[in-house]
Amino acid sequence: MTPPELDRKSALFLDFDGTLLEIAATPGDVVVPPGLPDLLAHLHRQLEGALAIVTGRPLPQIDELLRPFAPSAAGEHGVSLRYADGTREEMPAGIAVPAAWREALQAAAERWPGVLVEPKPHGLAVHYRLAPEYGDEVWRLVRELVPPEHPWFHLVPAREAVEIGLRAASKGHAVERLMAHAPFHGRRPIFVGDDFTDEAGMSKARELGGMGLRVAEVFGGDPANVRAWLMQGAKRLDGQPLSSTMPNGAMP
Repeated sequence: MTPPELDRKSALFLDFDGTLLEIAATPGDVVVPPGLPDLLAHLHRQLEGALAIVTGRPLPQIDELLRPFAPSAAGEHGVSLRYADGTREEMPAGIAVPAAWREALQAAAERWPGVLVEPKPHGLAVHYRLAPEYGDEVWRLVRELVPPEHPWFHLVPAREAVEIGLRAASKGHAVERLMAHAPFHGRRPIFVGDDFTDEAGMSKARELGGMGLRVAEVFGGDPANVRAWLMQGAKRLDGQPLSSTMPNGAMP
């Protein structure tokens, strides 16, 4: 599949880890290529603000990694939304993973060298990328903590990780909410993602007349190719070359 050409009626919804950035051993080890925030900010201006980051990370982490760029965004798979005017929405409000679950997982991780518990404001993720031999034990414990019929939380599989997330939120819900507001409303949504949690966002983009692009299928599984496509789109929209100091250190 060939990625589409961006035009002035596009609305971009971009996953973060594995889509814009290469997956790292731990969430704190990711590297933001030089020029990526500038490229995203440039596209943001060209699309009159219709560019959003839709991620499993909390919004403050995204703002820190992409500083000074702070666009519309959805954090924790759609639990927290930030609209173009800066207003925020939390769905549902005030619900977080119980402390007892966090403590049980943290205690277990101390027995599993290499397993990392990543706390989030509403949920948490357990990463076993550095210790895949513990993957079965991680899943056994989280299934004990979060039964399938739990009314508020569910388990979300990810790359060598599992997340306890809010059942009511999804990246599809985030796309739907953002598309209902300016500057996204009336545009063609394009969602780019690499993981299971992105499928809902891709499906919603297609439902709203747009496209859902899987990094593995469309970009050869390489975030550098996603960044190159974004740069080509910016050049096309601009009608002139961008700065030579763009993502991937040098030109992608």
